[in-house]
Amino acid sequence: MIAVIQRAASASVVADGVPAGKCGKGLFILCGVVDGDGEKDADILAAKVAKLRIFTDANDKMNLSVTDIGGSALVVSNFTLGADVSHGNRPSFTGAAAPAIAEPLYERFCEQLQAAGVPVEKGVFGADMQIDLVADGPVTILMDSKIWKK
Repeated sequence: MIAVIQRAASASVVADGVPAGKCGKGLFILCGVVDGDGEKDADILAAKVAKLRIFTDANDKMNLSVTDIGGSALVVSNFTLGADVSHGNRPSFTGAAAPAIAEPLYERFCEQLQAAGVPVEKGVFGADMQIDLVADGPVTILMDSKIWKK
């Protein structure tokens, strides 16, 4: 499971023309499920994201997590994170998990992040979405659950 985490001043998402989710100061997360991912990937990634120290403390050091600052998260599913661009100029998405597998794992990631103390709002799985993001920093972190899975 892949996540692109952006420190946000605010973020919102509109799905098929309807407002779907938003967050204030906190995290904007693009979440992609790839072939071979399972519940363990969602659990590991959510725990790591909840503890990720990318917010500044009183000494202007990135030393605080989203829970430390009382922030929230907006999580948007994004199958294109599973793109293979190793051949030619057109990405292949065959590495992205099928929707029947990806949607429950995306939901589990959101549930586990919420259980870790992060208020979560979401986009709409599989919908056409427009995102409005005010990035803070910018600080952008790429995480992949396979690095912690043994």
